[in-house]
Amino acid sequence: MSPSDFLDKLMGRTSGYDARIRPNFKGPPVNVTCNIFINSFGSVTETTMDYRVNVFLRQQWNDPRLAYREYPDDSLDLDPSMLDSIWKPDLFFANEKGANFHEVTTDNKLLRIFKNGNVLYSIRLTLILSCPMDLKNFPMDIQTCTMQLESFGYTMNDLIFEWLEEQEAVQVAEGLTLPQFILRDEKDLGYCTKYYNTGKFTCIEVKFHLERQMGYYLIQMYIPSLLIVILSWVSFWINMDAAPARVGLGITTVLTMTTQSAGSRASLPKVSYVKAIDIWMAVCLLFVFAALLEYAAVNFVSRQHKEFMRLRRRQRRQRMEEELSRESRFYLRGYGLGPCLQPKEGAGEGPGVYSPPPASAVLREGESLRRRYIDRAKRIDTISRAVFPFTFLVFNIFYWVVYKVLRSEDIHSVP
Repeated sequence: MSPSDFLDKLMGRTSGYDARIRPNFKGPPVNVTCNIFINSFGSVTETTMDYRVNVFLRQQWNDPRLAYREYPDDSLDLDPSMLDSIWKPDLFFANEKGANFHEVTTDNKLLRIFKNGNVLYSIRLTLILSCPMDLKNFPMDIQTCTMQLESFGYTMNDLIFEWLEEQEAVQVAEGLTLPQFILRDEKDLGYCTKYYNTGKFTCIEVKFHLERQMGYYLIQMYIPSLLIVILSWVSFWINMDAAPARVGLGITTVLTMTTQSAGSRASLPKVSYVKAIDIWMAVCLLFVFAALLEYAAVNFVSRQHKEFMRLRRRQRRQRMEEELSRESRFYLRGYGLGPCLQPKEGAGEGPGVYSPPPASAVLREGESLRRRYIDRAKRIDTISRAVFPFTFLVFNIFYWVVYKVLRSEDIHSVP
């Protein structure tokens, strides 16, 4: 048989081949063996929870109607235009959000037919696949992204998909790298048979495990926020009388930390749970805000002696007014009775008459109170210099142990 005659046979011109009818019609289902070669893997997007992958999808099945003996070659590579003339599985990607073929410089498709009727169909695709993500451990998380291959119209009575040998079912291009992730070597192959109202449909799946590299987040988020927190502690070494400097430093660190926290959430979806980066940013913001409140407490304590002296002066004035009022009532009661009711010499110096303390005593008392309250305010600064760094260190130990050790072990132990 010449090649042209063989092509005519495939197109149904000589043998009555009908591409609308599956092989083994009314007989056992067609077994289609699949494997994929990953050419590129990337664009993992958290906001839309999907990823982009470029693959060579290969399907193999047996069609006895295409078996031949007359032609000497063991296999024939046919033009992709012949694909419309033969039966093909109705495979689709169940979790696909977008896809496109490649036609430069020609259709990136391969059709090969073997002597025994085996058919190899290979096509190059770029897919955008859905990947639901759990971001509780972000940015120290490991994501599992799935690719599902399913039959659209044929039930399992007519068509069954299965993977090639496990070593060759999913292959990755050598040197494949991702910007933020490491694609782990283990890939879970499985079956995801779907049950609908219209029947039971064959489905196979592969799970990719992506381990996030947090180098970018260390440089862009963790280290800058750490330095901002440390910068807020400089306020504890500035003189308490330098109010503009300490208030300006406190407000600047709070605003910077707020901007940093907002930036960390800009590239993430609005999920309802708390992420690891949220806890870090919230605690850092709490520390810089607490440093600002600490100066408010220091300033308040350092000014308390003025309030105390003002109260003491008010009490003295009140006592003087009471004594003057008592003396005036005494003299009015004795008006017109003559010198017999006049107070004796030195009577005004008795215990019942109030005499204000000397000005020097008042000054000494005020200075003593001022020093006492200023010492208390300085003690707050001294204690803060130790308490703030120590507390932040304890938080860091707890944070990194939980997320980098404990939770990481839990994630890696999940099959």
